[in-house]
Amino acid sequence: MTTTPCFIIPPHLLQRLAQDDDRRVAECAQHTLALRPEVAARRSVKAAHSGPDREARGNTGIIPPDLRSRARTAITTTPDADQNDAAAVDVAPKRAIHDAGNSTALPGELVRAEGDPAVEDSDANEAYEGLGHTFDLFADIYGRNSLDDRGLALVATVHYDRNYANAIWDGEQMIFGDGDGVLLASMTDSVDIIAHELAHGITQYTAGLTYVAQPGALNESVSDVFGSLVKQRILGQTAEQADWIIGANLYAEGINGVGLRSMKAPGTAYDDPRIGKDPQPASMTDYQDLPHDEEHDNGGVHINSGIPNRAFYLAATAIGGHAWERAGQIWYDVLTSRTLPKDSDFATFARATITAAGDRFGQGSTEQQAVEQGWAGVQVL
Repeated sequence: MTTTPCFIIPPHLLQRLAQDDDRRVAECAQHTLALRPEVAARRSVKAAHSGPDREARGNTGIIPPDLRSRARTAITTTPDADQNDAAAVDVAPKRAIHDAGNSTALPGELVRAEGDPAVEDSDANEAYEGLGHTFDLFADIYGRNSLDDRGLALVATVHYDRNYANAIWDGEQMIFGDGDGVLLASMTDSVDIIAHELAHGITQYTAGLTYVAQPGALNESVSDVFGSLVKQRILGQTAEQADWIIGANLYAEGINGVGLRSMKAPGTAYDDPRIGKDPQPASMTDYQDLPHDEEHDNGGVHINSGIPNRAFYLAATAIGGHAWERAGQIWYDVLTSRTLPKDSDFATFARATITAAGDRFGQGSTEQQAVEQGWAGVQVL
């Protein structure tokens, strides 16, 4: 499994902001970067208690298709219930939103539990709704019962630290900072950011992709894929209608950028004097072979993820319709296959998706051809 904290704001962007002329922006970025080792150490401990479910009871979820539409229904669980009996499993989300009060104490004060009405704090409400939408996608569409497929409670903390500019899956819970209040807005304002970080938890419990170089970029890409699918499903968009932007609400007004990343056109998400230019490559021609250290984002995991991101976009738009239904199902099948190596490179993952598409939709099917052409389109195959 990964042992590195999964942050939504990549180091290269924070490093740029750390040099900003605005003192508040610079100090916020510097502080956020300085906390990385501390969070990394905490994540290593937490992640050690969970991991890939290669030995778990099933790779496609315990909820059969006929029950997926009922995934939000709270089903009574008895102490002696057979865990293989879907009717005995509670498949409703169990959310708990806490407020750190701008401290670093976790999880903080509980401000909204599952079923509670909305509170005055918009960040707490956005976190609550974002966790629910993410749970719904995986339960309703893929038959998964929370991150671990066993009904894991979804815990989140808002207002973490003072002017902390990041959102994190720390191996056990979600953590949201408030941004710098100048260039970066609240981390809960984009549902795809929330879903992206939660999806790291699903990868942790399934494929456990190593967080370095190409497997690390795949780890990031998988989170972008499902983060985007959660947003598309909320909006009822087809693959053609979607913007394929991650973090569209993140930047303050005046920044020349549409979001953190563009899955449709990697390298075009932003180009601004203050935050720099989007460095993501769109194909293997521009792959960045970076040192595997923290300064270089573990081999550019947030940079090279643009390549598998675009491959998914190409496959999803070629297949057509709602991307979460077929393209997303293929990616989910691979992630939960129990056969994907933790150190998979792009080519290994690509071949696995082609095989999965054939297994689910038929050899030579439209879906399989679209997936193969998607990877060819970014020069992985």
